[in-house]
Amino acid sequence: MSRDNNNSGRPKKPRSSTRNSDSPRAPRSGNSSDSKSFKKPFSRDTDGSKPFKKTDSGRSSDTSYESRMEKKYAKIEKEPFVSNQSEERKSSGKTSFKRGGAGKSSDTRGKYERGSLKYGRRPGSETDRDDDRARSFVQKRRFKKVEKDVHKDTIRLNKYIANSGICSRREADDLIVQGLVEVNGQVVTEMGYQVQKTDKVVFDGQGITPEKPVYVLLNKPKGYISTTKDDKARKTVMDLVANASPYRLFPVGRLDRSTTGVILLTNDGHMTKKLTHPSFDAKKIYHVTLDKKLTNEDMKLIAEGIRLEEGIAIVDQISFIEGKPRNEIGMEIHIGWNRVIRRIFQRLGYEVEALDRVMFAGMTKKNIKRGHWRILTELEVNNLKML
Repeated sequence: MSRDNNNSGRPKKPRSSTRNSDSPRAPRSGNSSDSKSFKKPFSRDTDGSKPFKKTDSGRSSDTSYESRMEKKYAKIEKEPFVSNQSEERKSSGKTSFKRGGAGKSSDTRGKYERGSLKYGRRPGSETDRDDDRARSFVQKRRFKKVEKDVHKDTIRLNKYIANSGICSRREADDLIVQGLVEVNGQVVTEMGYQVQKTDKVVFDGQGITPEKPVYVLLNKPKGYISTTKDDKARKTVMDLVANASPYRLFPVGRLDRSTTGVILLTNDGHMTKKLTHPSFDAKKIYHVTLDKKLTNEDMKLIAEGIRLEEGIAIVDQISFIEGKPRNEIGMEIHIGWNRVIRRIFQRLGYEVEALDRVMFAGMTKKNIKRGHWRILTELEVNNLKML
C-alpha cells in the first residue's frame, strides 16, 4: 500500500535534491554554489591590515596576536615592582604556593638566604652574640653613670652622704636638717649645699668619702693573685678589672694563685668586713678535683671536722658530684682560713689538682667567661646587704 493513501486528496510535491536558496528553510551547509556560507567573512579596517570581531557589548576589539601581546606587556610595565614577595602577597590578599611543597610561600628560600628582614639579622645569630652585646651595653651604661660623678667638681651634700653608703638621699636631707653633718668644721643645715672634693665632711663624728659603692664580680683565672699590689711583680686581679670602675677597688677575701672562680671586688669597706667575717655566714661552694678517688671513710672524717693549726675546720656540706668520677668533690664552707681546703685534704693524704669556687655569698659565675667581670645589679647588692 502506498504511504500517501491517507493524503490522497492533497497534491504531491515534487522531490528535489536541493532546495531554493531563497527559502527560509534553506540548508545551512551544502555543496551548491548558489548556497550561502554559514560563517560571515571578517570585516577589515579601513587600511585592510587588522581583522576585528564583535563582542557581546557590540564594540570591536583587536584579536591579532601582536595586539594581545602588546596589551600584556603594557599591563606588566604599569604594575609596580615589589622586592619583598611577602609584602606583595599581603597587599593582594592571595597566597602563592611553590611547587614541591603545599602551603609553603614562595619567599621561604629567600628568607633563609637574606635572614629575617623583620629583625634585621640572620637566623641563628641572635644567641650568644646578642646576649654579650646587651650585657656589654648595660655595663658601659653603669660605668658612665659612675664616671659622671667622678669628674664633677662639686656635688650636692645629700648625694655626697648617699654615695658614702650611709643612707639614701631623702634620709640624708633629714640628717642635714637635724644638724648632724659638718663641712670643714662647720655645721651645714642648708638644703642643696654644694660640696667640693677637697672639703672635709664629717657625719656623727666620723669622716666620710663621696665615693659611690661599686661591686664587681670577677671569674678569676689561674695564675693571678688576689691582692692590690705584689712585690714580686706578679699578675693580680686588679689587672683584670682596671677598667671596671673609676674608684679604687679591693678584693673581698682571697683566692690563691692556682685557685679559680668567683671573687668580689668593691670599694665598700663595710660590705668587705661583713662578707669576710665568719659570723655573717657567707657561704662558699667549691669544686675540688683530687689526684685520686676519695673514700667514704675519709669523707665522713671531713664532714665531722679536721683539726688544723687554727682549730677544727668545720665543713658545712661535702658530697660527690653527680655524673662525675669519685675524685671530684663538692664542698660548702663558710670559714676563710688560708688554703683551708687544700690543707684538709693534705692531712688525709690527698693532693688537690684543681680548685674552683663556683659560688660566693649567693653569687655565681654564670654567664661570666674566665677572666671576665660584670657589675652587680641592684637586686644582687640588696641581697648582699640583707645577709
